Amino acid sequence: MKTEFTAEQLKDPKITRANEILRSCVHCGFCTATCPTYQVLGDELDSPRGRIYLIKDMLENNRVPDAKTVKHIDRCLSCLACMTTCPSGVHYMHLVDHAREYIEERYKRPLGDRALRWILARILPYPTRFRLALLGAKIGRPFARLMPDARLRAMLEMAPKQIPPVSRNDDPQSFAPEGARKKRVALMTGCAQKALNTDINDATIRLLTRLGCEVVVAEGAGCCGALTHHMGKSDESHRTAAKNIRAWAREMDGEGLDAIVINTSGCGTTVKDYGHMFRHDALASDAARVSGIAMDVSEVLMQLDLPTGGAPQMTVAYHAACSLQHGQQIKTFPKDLLKRAGYGVVEPADSHLCCGSAGTYNLMQPEISKQLKERKVRTLEARNPDVIAAGNIGCMMQIGSATGVPIVHTVELLDWATGGPKPPAMERAAQGMTGVPILR
Repeated sequence: MKTEFTAEQLKDPKITRANEILRSCVHCGFCTATCPTYQVLGDELDSPRGRIYLIKDMLENNRVPDAKTVKHIDRCLSCLACMTTCPSGVHYMHLVDHAREYIEERYKRPLGDRALRWILARILPYPTRFRLALLGAKIGRPFARLMPDARLRAMLEMAPKQIPPVSRNDDPQSFAPEGARKKRVALMTGCAQKALNTDINDATIRLLTRLGCEVVVAEGAGCCGALTHHMGKSDESHRTAAKNIRAWAREMDGEGLDAIVINTSGCGTTVKDYGHMFRHDALASDAARVSGIAMDVSEVLMQLDLPTGGAPQMTVAYHAACSLQHGQQIKTFPKDLLKRAGYGVVEPADSHLCCGSAGTYNLMQPEISKQLKERKVRTLEARNPDVIAAGNIGCMMQIGSATGVPIVHTVELLDWATGGPKPPAMERAAQGMTGVPILR
């Protein structure tokens, strides 16, 4: 793609990076075939190629974003299926992230949009605040249909029926391995996941220590910054990311780390990009070190001796989170691990397509998100599974809100197969107690 940035514009390293990405695009349109929003809406401007043209025009002309451009950029899920499909290696993620930051700095959104984004940025990354908000949403859920705004309805409808008890495993501490230590790893416990589902981190710690890992929850680590980063709020996202970098760098410089383990793939994609995000920052060196050892939990488990054949006989429908299969290009490890443990694994049709969760997308673009969710649930249920497995809390909440099939994290099933408890979500489904939390 031909670009016409001026020499003055190219002094900005962000514009230089955008220029590199734009020039790598060859207009082929392969990305349109795998873009969920293009499939739903049928508008070229709601495809990666269309958005690339909009971004190019906006950046080259250094213009104030208009409502049309913002609408189509906002509709992007950042599922990154386009990056998997692209034959030219266009790094669409960096380009659309830059566009969102540019829009956030220069475009004045309608009051309702600004208020919603402010609320989400002030609540979701903070587990205690999020828990309080979930309590309020639980009370208001019966009145969701009375809400005039579709986004408010979506927020109430997505609230879980039960809020899990706080897990003390999320506090800064170290968990000793069973037997000889094979690895020392830091577990990222996250933010929203700590409020929505404490079973995932609990199962991850049990499984890793059982397989010989010392697991550290580092003092000062928390939200990865992805939620605000994808809203274009770079100052906020960098502040929270910087806390993680400092916390993990201290561990690396202390007793050392073999890996930073992340069990929410949306967070993993962002942490692995810290090196790029902080490339011109004083933390550049530490950020690159952190990104260099950040691993999805499935990557770490592939390096350990997971016992074979211990799982009960059942069919697991594996949902591939976009941030895992496209963002991190991890496609087979979770399925391989489940099969090694003894589960029967099936996949839905069009497994490359997004479920519509995409961080805060299901709250800010509920109509499009609902269509994607319904399609994903249909294809999963068509495989008649006993349980659905996924590697991202957002996907689990999205899919779980529309199906009666229990959905659990992949590590919960692997923990169960190697001596851990049956995943609580499956216990609740079996007992018909979907509205009652099981306290352990």
